[in-house]
Amino acid sequence: MSGRNEPQRILLVTGLSGAGKSTVLKTLEDLGWEVVDNLPLLLLDRLLATEQPVTHREGGQPLAIGIGSRTRGFDAESIVRRIKLLNEEGGRDIGTLFLDCASTELERRYAETRRRHPLALDRPASDGIARERELLAPLRRWASQLVDTTDMSAADLAQQVRATYSTSGHGEPTLSVLSFGFARGLPRNADIVLDMRFLQNPHWVPELRPGTGQDADVAAYVAEDPAYPAAMQAIETLLATLLPRYRAEGKAYVTVAFGCTGGRHRSVHVAERMASWLRDAGFSPTVTHRDLGTIPQNSLEDAPQAP
Repeated sequence: MSGRNEPQRILLVTGLSGAGKSTVLKTLEDLGWEVVDNLPLLLLDRLLATEQPVTHREGGQPLAIGIGSRTRGFDAESIVRRIKLLNEEGGRDIGTLFLDCASTELERRYAETRRRHPLALDRPASDGIARERELLAPLRRWASQLVDTTDMSAADLAQQVRATYSTSGHGEPTLSVLSFGFARGLPRNADIVLDMRFLQNPHWVPELRPGTGQDADVAAYVAEDPAYPAAMQAIETLLATLLPRYRAEGKAYVTVAFGCTGGRHRSVHVAERMASWLRDAGFSPTVTHRDLGTIPQNSLEDAPQAP
């Protein structure tokens, strides 16, 4: 079809039951792929001929199709022939990822989860595994990538998928920077909480009290604290170390929360400063000030420091 938007990448995900197909498909979906599992093979051509949504037309959204011995109309030899034909006629580059695993490990997994093998519902799992190996043999020989998950945990497999199939702009965690006041409770779902109450408090300077950490004079006062430079450098080092690790582990959302007593001065300034640093470091944080609109109250704030 002329002008039809085709996906950048098409990947068939197949392999032995229990070898990790669900983990792969879920990880690809988190990476921004369109995922279809156990599609009846008669509908494969119709799926590939369907235009993508307008939002995905620039460059095309990658497409992953999960197939296996339980897929309706499954025939490994005919699937291989169909892939060859689609590549030749449509100019596509359809890859095949085959997930293998040692039979003894698959038996252990089925015993551990107390699930029955889909091809041996009334027989030992070993019978179903052997039968499935035979059915899938043509796809295993044809596959463009073979991954043996015998010694992999689900997290290990997901990490390998992210490293291999992550596309530009996908797989990055959604990063949020939050300021808050401890007097009004800890924020929910914060991954990293940093307490800024060790810094000198603008609340006890009458001309600064009505302002917020977004005001230049308040920010300057906070930054005058002798502990400020070393503390900010330490926080930058901490974030530079942790955020890439969160990304490598596939965490979808990361929230860094900075707290002070009332949530209007110190935490707001530090949140703004760190968000600016993160942008310069190549991250794209969103900034929220939870308690910025609250009314200053002396009874909530730290006791003023002695001169």
